[in-house]
Amino acid sequence: MHSTLADSPLLRVRHLSTHFILPADASPAAGDGKRVARALEDVSFDVYPGQTVGLVGESGCGKTTTLMSVMRLLPATARLSGQVFFKETNLLALDEKSMRGYRWKDIAIVFQGAMNALNPVMKVGEQIREAILLHNLLERDQAEARVAELLEMVGIPKERGGQYPFQYSGGMRQRAMIAMALACSPSLLFADEPTTALDVMVQAQVLELLKNIQKALRLAIVLVTHDLGVVAEMCDMVVVMYGGKVAEYGPVDVIYNAPQHPYTQRLLESFPDLVRPTDMLASIPGTPPRLTELPPGCRFEPRCHARIDKCKTESPPLLEVADGHFAACHLCLGTKARF
Repeated sequence: MHSTLADSPLLRVRHLSTHFILPADASPAAGDGKRVARALEDVSFDVYPGQTVGLVGESGCGKTTTLMSVMRLLPATARLSGQVFFKETNLLALDEKSMRGYRWKDIAIVFQGAMNALNPVMKVGEQIREAILLHNLLERDQAEARVAELLEMVGIPKERGGQYPFQYSGGMRQRAMIAMALACSPSLLFADEPTTALDVMVQAQVLELLKNIQKALRLAIVLVTHDLGVVAEMCDMVVVMYGGKVAEYGPVDVIYNAPQHPYTQRLLESFPDLVRPTDMLASIPGTPPRLTELPPGCRFEPRCHARIDKCKTESPPLLEVADGHFAACHLCLGTKARF
């Protein structure tokens, strides 16, 4: 964490929008027009080599959809727009065959829920080897040695590569998923809630493993989580998302100490503070907006404690409120839009 950054980002997400075309409403009043769920709207951020960027927000705010959009792992009903540059290549402009060359080899993902992500009828070592052979990186005997190396790297005895996922504990399955993600030596790793359903001690072990691997391999990591404590421990930068948009974006220490967006403020106030354990925790009334019925102005306006009239009708742009610190709020005095 907190590594020296290279001059140029490894990943540049620019004005990424993801809409899903849904079947028409069954009611007669709806006609035969298709409905659109606007899952992501105008999302922009950077990821530098060796950096960890956290995506945080409530369930349904677009965190996982952002990862899946970058990797182009979405159903046929999805419509993508914007630009996603990996180094100098716009991934959204590639055909599917070309995009497959980037998955796992350059950008890998640790999916949420390792038991569902691993094939239950294939031995763990075989699944890792398959990822290596798919990209023609090594011969079969070399791939076997690589599998053993990867398992040892994540703390699993190589002999257990011959076992099935059900013979692993939850923590071991998550480690196996990390080994699989590292099989082709990617430079960018997506981790989607990597500690879900694990007990506290195992969570800490998995996060420590990710930090050690990142340091050893100089990986860039994009970490999806709802746990603000994990973000504070793991991340250099944080993207706070709400309703499919970026509410605030900047260095972790800056945003945690001086949050500008009302949503970020309420999120942080809802998290226990060990320095002031007697403080009352805040809550955010209401629920996130339906993606098919978004408000015309700011998406947080119906739940915001600081809303003004302008928030009802105008969507605020993401402006730079301080050096490298961005917020999308009419109350923030932004100077310019970098994206």
